[in-house]
Amino acid sequence: MKKVKVAILGATGAVGREMMKILEERNFPVEELHLLASPRSVGQKVAFRGQELTVELACEEAFEGMDIVLGAAENDIAERFAPAIVKSGAVFVDNSSAFRLDPNVPLVVPEINPEDVKNHKGIISNPNCTTIISLVAVNALNTDSPIEAMVASSYQATSGAGAAGPVELMEQVDALREGRKPEVKVFQHQIAFNVIPQIGGEAYEGYTSEEMKLQNEGRKIMHLPELKVSCTCVRVPVVRSHSVSIVVRTKEKISVQRARELIANAPGCRLVDDLANKCYPMPLDTSDQDIVFVGRIREDLTSDNGLNIWCCGDQVRKGAATNAVQIAELLVK
Repeated sequence: MKKVKVAILGATGAVGREMMKILEERNFPVEELHLLASPRSVGQKVAFRGQELTVELACEEAFEGMDIVLGAAENDIAERFAPAIVKSGAVFVDNSSAFRLDPNVPLVVPEINPEDVKNHKGIISNPNCTTIISLVAVNALNTDSPIEAMVASSYQATSGAGAAGPVELMEQVDALREGRKPEVKVFQHQIAFNVIPQIGGEAYEGYTSEEMKLQNEGRKIMHLPELKVSCTCVRVPVVRSHSVSIVVRTKEKISVQRARELIANAPGCRLVDDLANKCYPMPLDTSDQDIVFVGRIREDLTSDNGLNIWCCGDQVRKGAATNAVQIAELLVK
C-alpha cells in the first residue's frame, strides 16, 4: 500500500487514542500523522511508532495536504470541519453519527459492504458500535437468505459512554463498599449493581435514538430497505465490550447447523457455541481485540424462520476505531 498523510480529529479522546494504537498494530502505511484536538489538549506529547508527536489545534487549515482524516469527535465538531476536510482533498472517515443517514455518504462495515467505499464524495461514515457488532454477527445469514426482521436487546458496556463511564462504575462500587452514597454524573442513574434501559433520548414512538440506529443503519449497510428491527438498548455494569441478543428472521428457513457453518466461516466472526462445556461469547473474552464472537445459536420458538444468537464485540475497537482504520485501508488499496 502507498504511504499516506493521516490526521486524527479528536485524537486525545478514547477512540482517537485507540485509532493511533490500531494504525500502529496494523502497520498502516502512514507517511505523516497529525493529531488534532481542542485548545485544551494542544501541546500534549503522544508516542507513535517510537516518535513523540505533538497535539495540534483542530482548525480549517490543519487538513491541508492530508490524504485521510479519521474522525473521533462529536457530531458538532464533525459537521463544523467536514467542509474544510473535503475542500482540502482528503477523505473524511467519520465516527460520529452526523452523516450516517445522508444518502450521499457511504456507511461502511468492511466485512459487509466494502464496495460502497467507491461511492464516496469526500466523506465515509463509520456506523454505530452496536450496529457494527450486530451486523458482523448476522451478515453471513443474510448471504444465505435475506434477513427480513430482527428483535434485539443490547447489553452495552460503560466505556461506550466514553472514558468517564468505567471511572464512574468503579467509583460507585468503591463508594457502596465503603458505605458512602455513590455519585451519579455520567449516567442517568447509579450504574453499579444496576442496569439502565435507556441509551440516548426518545427518537420514535418510545424508542431511543440508540435503539433506532440498528434498523436505520442496518438497512443502508446491508442494502435491505425493508428491514424491520425492534431494539432495546441497556447500559450494564461492564467495563468494555458490548453484547447483543438477537432474534433473526430470514425469508427462508436456515437450520442451526447451517447457521453455525456460515458464521464460523464469516469474516470478522468467531463461532463460540458449546453450551454443554459452558463456552459462549462474553465481554471479558472479547475485549481489546477485533473479532465478534457469536454463539448460543438456536431456533426461535416463536417463528418458523427465526434463529436466536448471542454476540459480543469490543465497541471501542471493532465498534469504532478498528472499523474506521479498515475503511482507510480500503481507500489506500
